[in-house]
Amino acid sequence: MLELDPTLPAELGPLQWLVGDWEGTGVLSFPVGDRTVEHEFGQRVSFAHHGHPYLSYEAYAWLLDDELTPLAAESGFWRLARPAEAADPGPGMLPPEGEPAFGSLDAVESLRRPDGAFDIQALIAHPAGVAELYLGTIAGPRIDLATDAVLRGASAKEHTASTRMLGLVEGHLLWAWDLAALGRGLESHASARLARVTPAGGDEA
Repeated sequence: MLELDPTLPAELGPLQWLVGDWEGTGVLSFPVGDRTVEHEFGQRVSFAHHGHPYLSYEAYAWLLDDELTPLAAESGFWRLARPAEAADPGPGMLPPEGEPAFGSLDAVESLRRPDGAFDIQALIAHPAGVAELYLGTIAGPRIDLATDAVLRGASAKEHTASTRMLGLVEGHLLWAWDLAALGRGLESHASARLARVTPAGGDEA
């Protein structure tokens, strides 16, 4: 049975271990043409909540060179995946109607799969004109995601699919990202180990 930080909406129970700011280092290695691009990088990741049943996500990475050259940024939203209901806001700015069906931990438990995991979705946008919709599962301190759709603007570089794995190991956030891009299928792309730099709890505003 889930236990919940009382400051969080019930639907964030399975995701609550992500809440906070994380910082650390990682390694990038990916083939581009006839060479492999390899770099070490630093990264800061933030998962926050605002009283709603989703987490906002921000990540910023920089090369570990003398100039700490900016490398990548992304932002988005993470939540449990379930059918929409009248008590959800939207589409657009339409307000919710009625009481939420998953406002208690008992109700959220009804979303648990037979294998003990929960279905989740993550929408991640990149400033170069790429948006990824991920579907996957969260089982305790492990998340597995794969893109269901990748939207690219006309000026964006080719990027067709991704998978991501995140896990909480000995108090650290570990992640690995496989990428299909630039004419190649899914290949190992980057990974990192991050330490929590602010307490769990997020933004209760």
